[in-house]
Amino acid sequence: MINIGSIGIRTAVVALALAAATLGGVPAFAADVTTPFVGKAVNGGTVTHETREGRHVLMVSSDFAVPGSPDPHWQVVDSKGRVFLLDRLKLKDDRINTSITLPAYIDDVAKVQMWCAWAEVMLGEASFTRPVALHR
Repeated sequence: MINIGSIGIRTAVVALALAAATLGGVPAFAADVTTPFVGKAVNGGTVTHETREGRHVLMVSSDFAVPGSPDPHWQVVDSKGRVFLLDRLKLKDDRINTSITLPAYIDDVAKVQMWCAWAEVMLGEASFTRPVALHR
């Protein structure tokens, strides 16, 4: 048992609060991760949502296989079912856009899709267990 008299009541309260936050709380830096992609051309790999310098960023996992379609794009669906077509996944010189910063007009993200803009077909879809709110 801690002798509160020797360390002071204020120090004891701070120590207990820190212990409770560490043991029972979710860390502030916890990232949201989707289910694995499922679809015609993209199966496996996930998307992680993180906040970097106040901006919301989506990143594909290292096991994500880039589809062989001619014009794959990032696409997100919000909790109201609105679809937002975003940047290309494949860039010039065989570079891959493995992360994307979400624009301010998107309120939340329920699903992440890979969309072929050339064939106008969904290549794969991954869902968050609950929509990720983008607080601005």
